[in-house]
Amino acid sequence: MDIRRAARLLTVALACVSASAVALPAATAAPAPHRTPAPAGAGVFAAAPYTADPTPAVRDRVVTDARKALAAHPGPAHKSDGDAFSVRNLVVDRDGSATVRFDRTYKGLPAYGGDVVVRLKRDGGYESLATGARTSAAVSTAPELTAARAAREARAAFDGRVDSVSAAHLAVQLDGAHATLVWETVVGGVRPDQTPSRLHVLVDARTGAVVRTSDEVDTFAAGTATAGAGRTAATPRTATAAAPTAAGTGQSIYSGRVSLDVTQSGSGYTLQDPAHGNGYTTNLNHATSGTGSVFTSTSGTFGNGATSDPASAGVDAHYGAAKTFDYYKNVQGRNGIFGDGRGVPSRTHYGNAYVNAFWDGTQMTYGDGQGNARPLVELDVAGHEMSHGVSGALTGWDETGETGGMNEGTSDIFGTMVEFYANNPVDTPDYTMGELININGDNRPLRYMYNPSLDGQSPNCWTSGNGGLDPHYSMGPLNHWFFLLAVGSGEHGYGNSPTCDGSTVTGIGNDKAAKIWYKALASYANSSENYHQARTDSLRAAADLYGAHCAEYNAVAAAWTAVSVTGADPVPGTCTSQPGAPSVTNPGNQNGVVGTAVSLQIQASDPGGKALTYSATGLPAGLSIDATTGRITGTPTTAGTSSVTVTAKNTDNATGTASFTWTITGGGTPPPQGCGNLPAWSATTGYVPGDQVSYNGHKWTSQWYSTGAEPGAPGSWAVWKDAGAC
Repeated sequence: MDIRRAARLLTVALACVSASAVALPAATAAPAPHRTPAPAGAGVFAAAPYTADPTPAVRDRVVTDARKALAAHPGPAHKSDGDAFSVRNLVVDRDGSATVRFDRTYKGLPAYGGDVVVRLKRDGGYESLATGARTSAAVSTAPELTAARAAREARAAFDGRVDSVSAAHLAVQLDGAHATLVWETVVGGVRPDQTPSRLHVLVDARTGAVVRTSDEVDTFAAGTATAGAGRTAATPRTATAAAPTAAGTGQSIYSGRVSLDVTQSGSGYTLQDPAHGNGYTTNLNHATSGTGSVFTSTSGTFGNGATSDPASAGVDAHYGAAKTFDYYKNVQGRNGIFGDGRGVPSRTHYGNAYVNAFWDGTQMTYGDGQGNARPLVELDVAGHEMSHGVSGALTGWDETGETGGMNEGTSDIFGTMVEFYANNPVDTPDYTMGELININGDNRPLRYMYNPSLDGQSPNCWTSGNGGLDPHYSMGPLNHWFFLLAVGSGEHGYGNSPTCDGSTVTGIGNDKAAKIWYKALASYANSSENYHQARTDSLRAAADLYGAHCAEYNAVAAAWTAVSVTGADPVPGTCTSQPGAPSVTNPGNQNGVVGTAVSLQIQASDPGGKALTYSATGLPAGLSIDATTGRITGTPTTAGTSSVTVTAKNTDNATGTASFTWTITGGGTPPPQGCGNLPAWSATTGYVPGDQVSYNGHKWTSQWYSTGAEPGAPGSWAVWKDAGAC
């Protein structure tokens, strides 16, 4: 264990001891922290070069163009006469290009798997269209099976206590080249491990076979908890309308003392956060239903850092919700989990000894872990679960097959990014999940992104059987891919990250890796994503952001190959310049003369209209560039040919360049003129021919100075004749 790790654990232990409570078991197992940690904190993350929240005018224009493109290309969309399309979401890139995602219905019935992603060029023209389906949704809408029979089949498909079975309704399920009319029934209940469920069961409307199941509830871990009886829910407390934000503080279990955004109500305070969409945090008091009671404080301070005070877990959850909101808003350009500015409720102390946490489509819920002594409210758990809300809103992913692994892995990726964004000094950033919770009671993290197989269940490398695993394990190759892309292979201090093919991968950093993956989700992924499609989509995203076959693009490809996901190159070409970056007009090759002043204005523009700063390398001696205006001025002092590169950088640190040569002639020692010539006299005064000076016991007469330079200009030459000698 190194000093940094020991300090973190000692801080947690001392906080618990000072509160006269039993300290939680420390997570002492591997991995050790990075000896030279990856950069962390909000300042190392740049604002996204895309937005999901454009102005209304831009939104209307983009949607109109996308509908035109979809209507003009019915073939790739497998469009039938009964289809209708509604906008699910859109993304507009900095250069004006855009993506619009449509959900499909067929004759008024939901057509699952029929979503269509339309890509538009910067001028609004059609670029591409993709859908996960390889056939149309055109099927007979007359079922042979009754709705009642479908509901019975759905009920039988549920493992646990059934509390409700909805009325069945018809839908179309698109799966590759097959389209099936199905009855959809939602079975509500509780699984044996206390996890609530809203299981959507699709039953073939002709044969009665269960075609697909999908749960609205996404958990942090695979179901492993011991069942226990829950108490009656506390009287719900409805969150009030947003009020001015008040500053509060909290002593958390896992993150130390933290600042909180809270609401002041009279002389008291509540864990309700106007600064982050009015989200709020409640205490379920071990109930398994209901809203719970919002945490309150008379002083504005919440928790004591130990489980003896229920508010301590509330502090962790409230803090995690705010940091997750901030990460998505400030880094990915997403205004809240749902993209509409709303915060989310966080319910703590769910069930009895419930060893899990879950997202149910509308809110976060946290169990208290083994013996109700290890609440699952650590920062990366919060980021993981709320990221299910983001990926669900973007793509509609569920927990089925390889799509389920993508879903879970995406939440680990962004839960980790939230941890790096927060850069908490107690729960320091790393690439393991739930390492401070001791979730299994063996002092080990739940998951290891750098080497997923360390959990004993998750594969490091993709195989054809990957989709048959529980999604909490089939995520392994995605987690491994992300670590390789962000950090690289081999030993980095977080732990050794091997590759499946023995290759060496060099990382590109957290921010670029996360932006590539988010862009892949937002602009390309479909509702039936698999690993090979994810490879293609992330390469396209890298090309959008950083250029095809540039360093970032090549790193994405290398990281996928390193986890055994290979395929064709989806974006042929060569690396030119970063998309969305400033454009620098090449001035062409330049010529000059020693001693002759120059002035060259570099022309550059930024697609987003951002301010530019300029720099240059290789300029001839005597010349410099103005960082604000981009004008190169000065007087050359040395003959020769220089290779010059001018760079323009915008406020997002995106750059554009232009390279050219600059040849300077003349200079050196002038040819002798008459007897007693004094060459190499550098004039510092405005001499003209005929002027005389005394030097070295002689009088000299000015005979010559360099053409084009003002007499006496710095760097100009004068040739002097010894008047006394001739």
